Amino acid sequence: MTARILVAGIGNIFLGDDGFGSEVARQLVVAAGTEIGCDDVRVVDYGIGGMHLAYDLLEEWDTLVLVDAIPSRGAPGTLHVFQADHDSDCHATGLDAHSMDPQTVFASLRALGGNPPYTVIVGCEAGSVEEHLGLSEPVAAAVPRAVGAVQRLVAALLSSAPAEQEC
Repeated sequence: MTARILVAGIGNIFLGDDGFGSEVARQLVVAAGTEIGCDDVRVVDYGIGGMHLAYDLLEEWDTLVLVDAIPSRGAPGTLHVFQADHDSDCHATGLDAHSMDPQTVFASLRALGGNPPYTVIVGCEAGSVEEHLGLSEPVAAAVPRAVGAVQRLVAALLSSAPAEQEC
């Protein structure tokens, strides 16, 4: 049995640093020829398409890696890698085709009859989420570090998969 990993860049490119996840996904796709070149790893920029992600999660994925901007704690550009807590999103229910926060996506997935896979979030503290195109300087500088973090995470997840895995 092989590990299947979905890497999902999420965010709104029209809201400054909120486009972080989309930019990391774009950079991962550019680098995919060598670093993430496995059939069991898919990298997708979902943008603000929460229902698209929920439907894709109905497939059998072992791990979801969400790449997203997170609220700033005072240090824009700081990366955080953490495991999602699926138990804390129990208050969100129903389908919401217009929302992209992870809790709403997981609630939509459950409403469709699925369950979220093991989920790791690679988040970057946002500086500005005002309406404009482009990342702020500290968040843009974090993109290559996030790409490397996702590549290392995927490599570690694949190396812990059963030996049948060949990429």
